[in-house]
Amino acid sequence: MVTAPYTREIDNTQDDPRVRAPLVTGDNDFGSVTNKVCSIVEDPRIHRAWLIMLAISVSFLGILGAMISYLVWEGVGVWGVNNPVGWGFAIINFVFWVGIGHAGTLISAILYLFRQKWRTSINRSAEAMTIFAVMCAGIFPGIHVGRPWLAFYLFPYPNFMGMWPNFRSPLLWDVFAVGTYATVSVLFWYVGMIPDLATLRDRAKNKYRRIAYGVLSMGWRGSHRHWHRHEVAYLILAALATPLVLSVHSVVSFDFAVAQLPGWHTTIFPPYFVAGAIFGGFAMVLTLLIPVRHFLGLKEIVTLRHIENMNKVLLFTSCIVGYAYSVEFFTAWYSADRFEMFTFLNRMFGPYQWAYCVMVFCNVIAPQLLWSKKNRTNLYVTMFVAMCVNVGMWFERFVIVVTSLSRDFLPSSWGMYYPTLIDILTLMGSFGLFFTCFLLFLRFLPAIAMAEVKTVMPQAHLDRGHHRGAGDYHGDIPGAHKVEVKAEV
Repeated sequence: MVTAPYTREIDNTQDDPRVRAPLVTGDNDFGSVTNKVCSIVEDPRIHRAWLIMLAISVSFLGILGAMISYLVWEGVGVWGVNNPVGWGFAIINFVFWVGIGHAGTLISAILYLFRQKWRTSINRSAEAMTIFAVMCAGIFPGIHVGRPWLAFYLFPYPNFMGMWPNFRSPLLWDVFAVGTYATVSVLFWYVGMIPDLATLRDRAKNKYRRIAYGVLSMGWRGSHRHWHRHEVAYLILAALATPLVLSVHSVVSFDFAVAQLPGWHTTIFPPYFVAGAIFGGFAMVLTLLIPVRHFLGLKEIVTLRHIENMNKVLLFTSCIVGYAYSVEFFTAWYSADRFEMFTFLNRMFGPYQWAYCVMVFCNVIAPQLLWSKKNRTNLYVTMFVAMCVNVGMWFERFVIVVTSLSRDFLPSSWGMYYPTLIDILTLMGSFGLFFTCFLLFLRFLPAIAMAEVKTVMPQAHLDRGHHRGAGDYHGDIPGAHKVEVKAEV
């Protein structure tokens, strides 16, 4: 796994009304796309940067294991939670990681149903990101309950004592929603990867690789029947995954919305949380793919057009999130509820004012840079905005959880929340788990959906025998198809 030779950045963001802009730039054909993606996995050499990143990620993963072990041994008293603020970093991190996983399903399922061809270069990495983010999210409800060995109470488990969980608890709804989301996401990711796994199987020179990829590819031969069944299964899973984009984070928002607490008890939370999750998810996709395309030599497959389109989604969802922030204040004022009005004034001017300012700057102000096309195609500006959004979305959950719990109805029950070193190290450890999984994914599995990328190339239109290629021509210039035909003859 070595760094690919430097390839110059090709600007394919110019719109010509006479022809569709190319989604794959450079002098690429089916064979070159296959070689570029497979060489990342097949190269026996391991790049030093990848090893350094893996070592750092595994170190933080070890910190996560140590912090969870220490927590189970000592109890939740090692956290900063106290009497008024019973929800601390655990729930903040849970909601944050569930939100990160939303962009993968959106890119893969919804854009697939709407036949948005630009998704093909980024959907595989986004789907993998979804799965790893949900893995990180699943840790925190289990350790948040205080007695992880009793976490099976979260499931509808008719034990010998005849006890059933409380189905009125939103924590139980999270189990069903996130569990279903994770299952469908894994299936969707795996089914879409089967043709590419078969390609790695056929190219493998090592017996063990051939066996491993052969088992994972499930006997794929690329026949017409296999492609037909694959397309049907992929479409069904996309249709199942689409409602989950709206339902999962809506259910997560019910953790707050069903409570009779000022700042939480509001009907705007479900759409607000869904928009925020897509917002944060796309920011994480950009954070991951910009370095990946540079170090792995994928600039001609993950192009500036993909970056610009994701920036447009980021800008749009930023406007929705900013609007939701303002509607919260309007609702508090219009309700004439003094407790509700105090809660939002406390967020803006109270002891956690610094967190609110960070949230507003990162989520509302910084993304306004993306109104300019020059900024949308500037990778440094894009990376800055994406990192701001990642930070801002975590602070959004911090503001929602802590400010409402620390100061509620009675001043006599107020209390400040201060995270401990264990809280901070557990959060950092969850990033270690996420990046460790993602780095291993880049090394051992195809990071680009080769079979889908080929459908948006000019050769797919020219090769009538390619079953998925009809009508998917994306030429560079009018009449380019004639040149290609002559070349093939």
